[in-house]
Amino acid sequence: MAASPPKPPIAARRPVATTLHGTARSDDYAWLKDPDWQRVMREPDALDPDIRAYLEAENAYTDAVLAPHGALREALYAEMRGRMKEDESSVPAPDGEWSYFVRHVEGGEHPLYYRASREDEAAEEVLLDGNREAEGQAYFRIGGCEHSPDHRRLAYALDLNGSERYRLFVRDIEAGAVIDGPIEDARGDVVWAADGETVFYTVLDENHRPYQVRRHRVGSEPAADPVVYEEADPGFFVALGKTESGRFVTVSAHDHTTAEVHLIEAARPERAPRLIAARERGIEYDVAHRGGLLYILTNAGGATDFRIVTAPVNSPGRQGWREWLAHEPGTYVRAQLLFAGHHVRLERAHGLPRIVVTDLESGEAHTIAFDEEAYDLALVPGYEFETETLRFVYSSMTTPRQTFDYDMAGRRRTLRKTQEVPSGHDPAAYVTRRLSATSHDGAAVPVSLLHRRDTPLDGSAPLLLYGYGAYGHAMPAAFSTNRLSLVDRGIVYAIAHVRGGSDCGYGWYLDGKLAKKTNSFADYIAAAEHLIAAGYTAKGRIAGHGGSAGGMLMGAVANMRPDLFAAVVAEVPFVDVLNTMCDADLPLTPPEWPEWGNPIEDEAAFRAIAAYAPYENVAARAYPAIFATAGLTDPRVTYWEPTKWVAKLRRLKTDDNPLLLHTNMEAGHGGASGRFRRLEEVAMAYAFVLAVTGRA
Repeated sequence: MAASPPKPPIAARRPVATTLHGTARSDDYAWLKDPDWQRVMREPDALDPDIRAYLEAENAYTDAVLAPHGALREALYAEMRGRMKEDESSVPAPDGEWSYFVRHVEGGEHPLYYRASREDEAAEEVLLDGNREAEGQAYFRIGGCEHSPDHRRLAYALDLNGSERYRLFVRDIEAGAVIDGPIEDARGDVVWAADGETVFYTVLDENHRPYQVRRHRVGSEPAADPVVYEEADPGFFVALGKTESGRFVTVSAHDHTTAEVHLIEAARPERAPRLIAARERGIEYDVAHRGGLLYILTNAGGATDFRIVTAPVNSPGRQGWREWLAHEPGTYVRAQLLFAGHHVRLERAHGLPRIVVTDLESGEAHTIAFDEEAYDLALVPGYEFETETLRFVYSSMTTPRQTFDYDMAGRRRTLRKTQEVPSGHDPAAYVTRRLSATSHDGAAVPVSLLHRRDTPLDGSAPLLLYGYGAYGHAMPAAFSTNRLSLVDRGIVYAIAHVRGGSDCGYGWYLDGKLAKKTNSFADYIAAAEHLIAAGYTAKGRIAGHGGSAGGMLMGAVANMRPDLFAAVVAEVPFVDVLNTMCDADLPLTPPEWPEWGNPIEDEAAFRAIAAYAPYENVAARAYPAIFATAGLTDPRVTYWEPTKWVAKLRRLKTDDNPLLLHTNMEAGHGGASGRFRRLEEVAMAYAFVLAVTGRA
């Protein structure tokens, strides 16, 4: 007798009524938010038993539905692990007499931090062994890991439950022993002062907002650490950095659209931070230093795509800002690196990145050129300021990561490392292209494409369409060994570079946020329709994929155009937007208002969010197959958002397509820790896509 199909769990309905701006709403599943959620973030075992039982029932149901595809999951995992070079090392970064690098060892989940003498590269020593530190931990992740300027000590941060509340430690390198810590409730960033005795670190408040910078002298009692800076505005984060020159520690207070930077002399850590320019709503700036000047990357003065100004170190206020690089509309200056003799900027123009190097003595600038139709670039900051060597990483959807050292004076690049794919990879077997889809208002939406050269492009192929579209994050057309497991099975892989990201400049971001958020959804739908019209796939053959804010995109388009999709994968999806933005006590909500709007005070924002929020707009209609994930200790998208969404979908949807929720009970926003354990989660999602699209 055949086994009966598993039955999905049905969440109890316990309505909670609210009224805001004259609108009454009832939330049947508000009870899935643990009333003591702050404690749960720190102590996952404190989760309410009823909620735990429901989450575990959903996990059991997901396991049962996917059980017939166990062999496929194992095959996918083996393929993806087989493409991973297990004994992998980064290219050493020189710093004085030493070079520092990171290594993974065969069979090891976590990184090891090393250094070697520049005189004798074979004389290596382990600074921090992630695998040893992780022993006995269900979850483990290393945050900041920084050696002191005198090379005697190592400060590092550990997250032991996925909540992103780090514990800081200091290790004596020569003795190989921890000499300080733990310092609790840290954000994970740590910066050394010049004396090698003092570290600065950021502290989280009860709602997980980084709000304080404190100064710690190694060996002293953390409870006595003085507060160097405290941010009173609940809508602002605090972060630490250091200028490439090493002279200044930077303290940045910011939300998603406004920034304010303070400087601390690294050689005088006891001095109070000095403000560069007071915050102005909508004005961002970032700072680099050389000699007597600060180089300030900013959008001030109407520079939508940013410009660079200089200011004297001793009088850095806006009145002293002088134009160094004028604003060029359509060319988005994303980042800068400053060296003793050169300035480097990473730009994005026509949807693609480029690197521009300027000789600071002659003023002559040149661009580092690349040939592929779609690719990704990343600058790699080093430790040395007095150098003519720039390091960057290049890849495309067909080309594995290549690490280059570039002689900025001689204009020569040296390939230092190419990502090795142990099981083999032939770039010529694949095709990558850049297409353009026309959105509802005429905007040209870039689409990056990858497929096997022998995949028939007659509309029969399934297609996975990835999207994000928030916070100004551009989606790189970079190399991924994992996605080859889909492409090698005849799936076309595409990325829709929708508005809300900065793929086509900062204005592209502004056109996909707040009241214009729906442009993100329209762009994604336009990309899907263009790919159908061009014969890359067919209607109902698309698998949508997005995570976090991209998961919200998935929820929105599943409501708007479910007919386009065979499947939707929504990883830690931000789907309960309205309720979250209406709760100022939730993790990180006030800092999110500049991105989505403040529906508490602004009725127009309330109406706009209510019109598209995925949870609010679930209706009695047919939906594609859906696979959603959550992390119990996730402070960014709390576990109850995808849980509530799935519960409501299960009650209202009119189809028989699979609806699955997998909650990692031992992790947060990033899913499982460890490079191999993470592959198990990828294999689960990919098996779902392959099964639904008939390629299992």
